[in-house]
Amino acid sequence: MRNLITISAPSGAGKTTLCRALQQQTEMNFSVSCTTRDQRDYEVDGVDYYFISDKEFIERMEKGEFAETENVHGCMYGTLKESINYAITSSEILLFEVDVKGSMSIKKLYPDQTMTIFVLPPSLEHLRSRLIKRGTDSEERIAKRLERLEIEIEYKEKFDFSVINDDIQRATEEIISIINKQNEGVLHGS
Repeated sequence: MRNLITISAPSGAGKTTLCRALQQQTEMNFSVSCTTRDQRDYEVDGVDYYFISDKEFIERMEKGEFAETENVHGCMYGTLKESINYAITSSEILLFEVDVKGSMSIKKLYPDQTMTIFVLPPSLEHLRSRLIKRGTDSEERIAKRLERLEIEIEYKEKFDFSVINDDIQRATEEIISIINKQNEGVLHGS
């Protein structure tokens, strides 16, 4: 069973919203990553991310505790091996919201258990508009995110599946269908 499901997308393409919808509509568990970035007002430590210091992140990285790490816009992100190993031994479906390199790292370490899904925005203009409306980034940061889009799009062909997020409910249903087809109908609505 491919029970490690990675969702990657360019910033602003809706991967967080999709992951939340997938959790609400199925019994999937969410892999909580560690990050050194500042916690946003609406985020909960230990639910959205484990917010840790740069020092703690480096110490854990040096001990080999991460399956993957990535520096995104000057902040570190990482997925702990212990949560992955638990999911594999317990056969639970674990959902990862990670960048493209993170998806590839998890797939390389756990090739028989990993399914990678790349989420695309309907268009570049839609993505730009969404990033501006989100209101969490400066113009400079939005420009950096859009530059990174070109790099991320190059990875699309390395993913098992791609989904266009033009409608959150439709995209959620498509992802559930993909997982069920690959795993013989393991997901059931909640």
